[in-house]
Amino acid sequence: MANVTVVGAQWGDEGKGKIVDWLSSRADVVVRFQGGHNAGHTLVVEGVTYKLSSLPSGVVGGKLSVIGNGVVLDPWAFLDEVKRITDQGVTINPDVLKIAENTTLILPLHQELDAIREEAKGSDVIGTTRRGIGPAYEDKVARRSLRVGDLADPENLMGRINNLLVHHNALRKGLGIEPFDGDKLHADLLAVAPKILPYVDVVWKVLDQAKRSGKRMLFEGAQGALLDNDHGTFPFVTSSNTLAGQASVGSGLGPDAVGFVLGIAKAYTTRVGAGPFPTELFDEVGQGLGERGHEFGTVTGRSRRCGWFDAVLVRQTAKLNGMHGIALTKLDVLDGMDELKVCVGYKLDGETLDYLPSQPALQARVEPVYETMEGWSDSTVGAKGWSDLPATAVKYIRRIEELIEAPVAMLSTSPHRQDTLLVRDPFED
Repeated sequence: MANVTVVGAQWGDEGKGKIVDWLSSRADVVVRFQGGHNAGHTLVVEGVTYKLSSLPSGVVGGKLSVIGNGVVLDPWAFLDEVKRITDQGVTINPDVLKIAENTTLILPLHQELDAIREEAKGSDVIGTTRRGIGPAYEDKVARRSLRVGDLADPENLMGRINNLLVHHNALRKGLGIEPFDGDKLHADLLAVAPKILPYVDVVWKVLDQAKRSGKRMLFEGAQGALLDNDHGTFPFVTSSNTLAGQASVGSGLGPDAVGFVLGIAKAYTTRVGAGPFPTELFDEVGQGLGERGHEFGTVTGRSRRCGWFDAVLVRQTAKLNGMHGIALTKLDVLDGMDELKVCVGYKLDGETLDYLPSQPALQARVEPVYETMEGWSDSTVGAKGWSDLPATAVKYIRRIEELIEAPVAMLSTSPHRQDTLLVRDPFED
């Protein structure tokens, strides 16, 4: 049986939540392998809307759900989310949900630092969610972070905190901020530990056993490939690697477990926060896409910037991830538009490029080269087969496949789980 890894092919917010939810009904295990509670996945199941941030999407369907070591976890936000989703009638317990013992913790000092840095940048903000994700990953790389497993070792916990504060209090002093109270942090962590520790497990062993048993695993990415710390639009990126290869590192399984790589892409393009966006629209067309697509961040509530589909970028992320296919979402948002445009290249200083350069100054200066296509007037909502789609919509999809050099494996035409057209089954490929 094949495994499936789901990654965003754009700047996030592509509709991964719905696709992962749909796929999780056919999986045995769902694994989050990177990111933090800056990720937002919205699921609509039988008319009920669930908004997830830290939790893998599989919890809603009662599937074994795993928070891997590649994630950074705010224990208080995690418990709040568990309560909120439980209050909606979902059963969440240690039999259903497991956290890797080597998962890095997000602490209050990380959130404070995140906000202070953003405010200090003024107009040059990166556009973080200010939830402490970046500073937590910094501490992880610097080998001073606290990890979930440390909560089970109260005797050594204070020493770990003191080691962390050697760095943070020196940094806070330089920023003119009061030192962080280590004793209070110690007390707060000891108080939360009994609520977190029942979920903690040796996740790599759990997943290895699932693999050996022939279980189907679904690896769930957060954010999008263009926010990858190495390959995204740096520095306007997230603090983790968001590509499919991270599914292996962030879960503790070998690369052979990644399986079918399914990229998620909207039929147009959106972005939250600052950074380059070659096809961004500043007119009534862009405003219309935002209104029809309800383009507001699940976590932040911020309006998303909207633009035409950028085939150059999606082809680039398809190569970086080794995508076997894509799930094209929100096709219905384009219903009723007379004319559509697709970016097929860039102009930069008189030259034509078929990729986005890595240098920020060049990214900001590229100009999109568009191909214009005929739109359609009929609704695509709820289409169950190609014959249900307008001919020009099919033409649009086929042209996207050609341009990105990857097939459309799934097609989503509404937020509802049932409105999903399966072209190629990732689990059976």
